Amino acid sequence: MTQVRPSEQMRGLGVVQHGAPVLAKPARSFDLPAERAAAERAVEQLLVAMEKIEQVHPFAKGMGIAAPQVGIGRAAAVVQPPDPGATTIVLLNPRIVDRSTDEDEQYEGCLSFFDVRGLVPRPLQITVEAMTLEGQVVTATYERGLARLVHHEIDHLDGLLYTARMRRGVAPIPIEQYRQTGRSWAYEQ
Repeated sequence: MTQVRPSEQMRGLGVVQHGAPVLAKPARSFDLPAERAAAERAVEQLLVAMEKIEQVHPFAKGMGIAAPQVGIGRAAAVVQPPDPGATTIVLLNPRIVDRSTDEDEQYEGCLSFFDVRGLVPRPLQITVEAMTLEGQVVTATYERGLARLVHHEIDHLDGLLYTARMRRGVAPIPIEQYRQTGRSWAYEQ
């Protein structure tokens, strides 16, 4: 019996895989509230995809998925924080407006090339402006692991994969070599 590669498993769940043009293009913003129905449809597709993925793969660090990863070239993403029962974060037209100079480097994975993990430096805190379905701008600040998750998804909306953020000379490692599966990111207290 052959083992299904993690990337093939994600493809089978409807996640667009590395190399697809939609992943390399900046996503188009929604004109809110005029395009509310389109934004609601995109968010609903993301939530359904997230639910399917969580049924086959646990995510101790939380998870996120961006519209381009389900073939929609629009600026929507959802992030599920690692805390059980935490509210899912919906990001429409998000953009980072401030970031801390303090950063750290942690391993990240991506549903669009799930066979590897890469060490990615990211700010420990980011402030994000996004829009509500009603077209209002809301601002939120995220820290540490949640900042990393949100930043990763915003990168997808900008047409970037985490490999674009890795330090020069550092390459992703095969999932088989990654030994932190199932554990949260570690931060100094």
